[in-house]
Amino acid sequence: MKSIRLKEGKERSLLRRHPWIFDGAIAKGGGDPGETVRVDSHEGRFLGWAAFSPTSRIRARVWSFDEAEQIDASFFTARITAAIRARALFDIQSDGLRLVHGESDGLPGLVVDRYGDTLVAQFSSCGTERWKRVMVDALLAATGLTRLYERSDASVRALEGLPEATGWLAGSGDTGITIAEHDWKLSLDVAEGHKTGFYLDQRDSRQKFASYAKRLKFKRVLNCYCYTGGFTVAALAGGAEHVTSIDSSGPAIERAIANVALNGFDASRTTMRDADVNAALRQYIKDGVTFDAIVLDPPKFAPTVAHAERAARAYKDINRLALTLLEAGGALFTYSCSGGISADLFHKIVAGAGLDAGVDAFISERMGGAPDHPMTVTFPEGEYLKGLVLIKKQGSGLAAPV
Repeated sequence: MKSIRLKEGKERSLLRRHPWIFDGAIAKGGGDPGETVRVDSHEGRFLGWAAFSPTSRIRARVWSFDEAEQIDASFFTARITAAIRARALFDIQSDGLRLVHGESDGLPGLVVDRYGDTLVAQFSSCGTERWKRVMVDALLAATGLTRLYERSDASVRALEGLPEATGWLAGSGDTGITIAEHDWKLSLDVAEGHKTGFYLDQRDSRQKFASYAKRLKFKRVLNCYCYTGGFTVAALAGGAEHVTSIDSSGPAIERAIANVALNGFDASRTTMRDADVNAALRQYIKDGVTFDAIVLDPPKFAPTVAHAERAARAYKDINRLALTLLEAGGALFTYSCSGGISADLFHKIVAGAGLDAGVDAFISERMGGAPDHPMTVTFPEGEYLKGLVLIKKQGSGLAAPV
């Protein structure tokens, strides 16, 4: 068994059961890509069993902190079975759900979503790549399903020295799927689009948006970065009179149009725009257009803390524009899915946007990922998705747009 030894004082995070070991923490040792190595402190104390990654800044990811545990096929079968059983604890109103959520389920680098009768998996680390076949067999056995599609095409694969990989690992057939979510249906294609084909983490936020639409009787809704129209369908399901949806992806807009039709809503209640969100917001301000509900669910502006400063400016700008466009008493659902932006920092960014816009707002609710995307006490980085529901105060002054 190969091993790595940490530099003096670098064991603190592992003693707190954090699974990442960065390259700068290692004094000596190593292994082949994905190979399980023993991790020792500077003094030689056992700390964990980890998958080694020779090219990544995260040089090793811990599988287990138990010295007596053996990292073999049985280990992965047990971890995957436990992750799937844990989802039974949550009341998930959908047949689309996350079954394995990486580090939070003790399986760093593995994400698995279920869409009806189809599993979609991302293997984003050397460790999961090495154990891929074992993991696939365990997933099929634990779920009783026969179809599993691989979507290992995220950019993080390159950091691990791994090529992109997509396609069927088990079964075959059409990659287009329709899932039921709350009181509506949503279509997707697991071979295309972001993540594994859809944003399951916003499931509860979509339901919340529908409930606000019903209670506050939304008339004019703006869904920014709409992707395939999940929030659009939710707003219509809640009774919104008209929803304008904007995304810079033509295929996503086409899918959003299809999802509106799938749920039987009149297309005249929607406006679909293939456009740049920032430019569209500025034009709406110039034209004097306002909305009584706005969704801001942008892509990841800050993948790491190193990108936080630049991302903060982008988040602040779009929130300033949205608050300017929002009518008094209206609702803004605003999100950040950037791991490099903490919930506290995001709150400060949105507060700054309000000051720049001359707007004050009540924080009605704080939002996060759906419960099948858990964060654990030992891995706070799992809280990548954070959101605020703001109600613009009556009498808030509007600043002149820049």
